[in-house]
Amino acid sequence: SGSLSYILPCSRLPVQLMSQVRVYTSNGQKKDLGSEDTNGSTPEDTLRKVGTGRQDTTNTGQKQSFLKEPIQVKVKAVLKKREYGPKYTQNNFITGVRAINEFCLKSSDLDQLRKIKRRSPHDDTETFTVYLRSDVEAKSLEVWGSPEALARERKRRKEAEIKYRENLFRNQRLLREYREFFGNTKPRSSAAAMFFKGPGKVVMVAICINGLNFFFKLLAWVYTGSASMFSEAIHSLADTCNQALLALGISQSARTPDPSHPYGFTNMRYIASLISGVGIFMMGAGLSWYHGIIGLLHPHPIESLLWAYCILAGSLVSEGATLLVAINEIRRSARAKGLSFYQYVVQSRDPSTNVVLLEDAAAVLSVAVAATCMGLTSLTGNPYYDSVGSLGVGTLLGTVSAFLIYTNTEALLGRSIQPEQLQRLTELLESDPVVRAIHDVKATDMGMSKVRFKAEVDFDGRVVTRSYLEKQDIEQLLQEIQQVKTLEELEAFMLKHGENIIDTLGAEVDRLEKDLKQRNPDVRHVDLEIL
Repeated sequence: SGSLSYILPCSRLPVQLMSQVRVYTSNGQKKDLGSEDTNGSTPEDTLRKVGTGRQDTTNTGQKQSFLKEPIQVKVKAVLKKREYGPKYTQNNFITGVRAINEFCLKSSDLDQLRKIKRRSPHDDTETFTVYLRSDVEAKSLEVWGSPEALARERKRRKEAEIKYRENLFRNQRLLREYREFFGNTKPRSSAAAMFFKGPGKVVMVAICINGLNFFFKLLAWVYTGSASMFSEAIHSLADTCNQALLALGISQSARTPDPSHPYGFTNMRYIASLISGVGIFMMGAGLSWYHGIIGLLHPHPIESLLWAYCILAGSLVSEGATLLVAINEIRRSARAKGLSFYQYVVQSRDPSTNVVLLEDAAAVLSVAVAATCMGLTSLTGNPYYDSVGSLGVGTLLGTVSAFLIYTNTEALLGRSIQPEQLQRLTELLESDPVVRAIHDVKATDMGMSKVRFKAEVDFDGRVVTRSYLEKQDIEQLLQEIQQVKTLEELEAFMLKHGENIIDTLGAEVDRLEKDLKQRNPDVRHVDLEIL
């Protein structure tokens, strides 16, 4: 005589509280939870009665009472999940350039299509024109006749592009030969003007002076045979070659960005300075050490050093003049950046000027070392002093080259900007009402006063939505809301204004990027990721 209550897993049906639900009964009737029952009982009381059986009745009576009580189930009204396939994505937008390249169309073919103005992500243009992807696909079928013909045209253009890339080197060589034969009629580029001011001017002055110093020091070494004078000649030759390399780096850094190098060629100055440091170490320090060791192992008498002293004195004056030019340029640049002279040099803000400064400073000191050792050799007649002077010059050059290699390597690795400058950028973002928080902030010094800033931004959705609503007619918006009666109308309403709110969020991102660049001219590239 088991009862039904022992078979049921629980005495009450689970009830989930909802704000807007509908109630369906077992007899097919639909009730609203807000309405009262005919007996005056609430839906909760009805549900409680369903799962409660009487203990003193038989199994038959319990089954009959259970069937008589209507079972009420709460169903939440949810929007049907939509499967987004190719048919839906055909309504996406596509730019004119992509339409021409991907669908093998001409610009005249796009004139007949519907044009839509969208917000531009670039600072120089406010809006740009896009097309519906479905219209572009239909136009491509109209032009080419069938998808197979379009596929064949795409394949043909792809093969032509591959063939062009294979012949790219040949085309560039022919263009260079054409320019050499007929002359380059283009106006003078900005790279040539860079050598008449700033770091370019310092490098060109250093090339001329060090070239003359090498010539006269080489004559003095041939005449005297002094190891110190040989080290000085090698030092001047190394300086001349390195500064010519710096000039090449300056000219290459002025090149405009291309698709292969979207951030430009500013790092060419650091690369040239790094190679220059390696050259000083190998050519200057290495040969000076070698000649000094040979002089210690196989000493030989030195001829008259009068001409050597005269050439060293002239070299001291010329190297000192170049050193003053470099110092003045660094002081002017450091003052413009708000840095001290020492900070500007250590941080390698201007690698070309730093190389000239350190090379000329080493040249002045090496002239003093060489003159001192040659003087001791003249007074004592001992040639070992001259060889020791060559070793001292080599050690000085090795120290300078090590400093240049270290500072330029740090710059090429992508070091961060100063903490004070990073703090200013962070505070500017956090003080904006639309920003709730920022995370993973990175600011990289790309060289030559160019900074790339990246941050993950948590936007305040309420502020963004309010910014959108401030530009809308609230009365008209209220009328649209009152006209919503069905789920389809609600979906259309939400899609319309949701897309506009997303556009407003994109406009806020553009505004923040523009503010960062305006208030911090060093910031050239801003990447804000939305959380």
